[in-house]
Amino acid sequence: MNPTADLSIAHLITQASALVQIIMALLTLLSLTSWYWIFRKSFQLRAARSFADRFERDFWSGGDLGNLYDSVRSARHGIGAMERIFEAGYREFSKMRGKNHDASAIIDGSRRAMRATYQREVDDLEAHTPFLATVGSVSPYIGLLGTVWGIMNSFRGLSGMSTATLSQVAPGIAEALVATAIGLFAAIPAFVAYNRFTHDIDRLAIRFESFMEEFSNILQRHLR
Repeated sequence: MNPTADLSIAHLITQASALVQIIMALLTLLSLTSWYWIFRKSFQLRAARSFADRFERDFWSGGDLGNLYDSVRSARHGIGAMERIFEAGYREFSKMRGKNHDASAIIDGSRRAMRATYQREVDDLEAHTPFLATVGSVSPYIGLLGTVWGIMNSFRGLSGMSTATLSQVAPGIAEALVATAIGLFAAIPAFVAYNRFTHDIDRLAIRFESFMEEFSNILQRHLR
């Protein structure tokens, strides 16, 4: 270690100890994976909101529910969560009404079908968000482990010297701190994205639940 030591990030990473390099590689992998799911989840939630907006316009336009159900069934691969909830509820409603069940049983059956579909849709929206929460909470500690280990190695290397200057200590400490920097780089976007996605999913879930209640009331009026 000398006053002219190369303190560039690339040099610090290549000169770090094997364990610190493994930790850096792990954090980099976690960061890349979390960014992949951040983009995937952003597109998924944007599409879910777009599908919900489109279906609500069609649903509240005053058209016939049977025709709407047929159009949803024919476009099965181009529909969103709210359409699938509607499809499940109306399909069960039509099936039970054809068997002459009483009104309360028909509505309860339709609600159960919608609730099951609703749960599947929300579970799909929430998929992989726990991974982002894990990356956001664990990455700083993984980076800190690399930093502590690197600093220990740095001071261990100085133990045989009678005197130590800042120029001798700085490169080793800088190598160790890179691990903490990478850990924070992985954690911050993942944690921010997790909070944002959780908020968006909660709002969508509320919209789905409100729709199920309103649709159940409409089906009740149809039975009357």
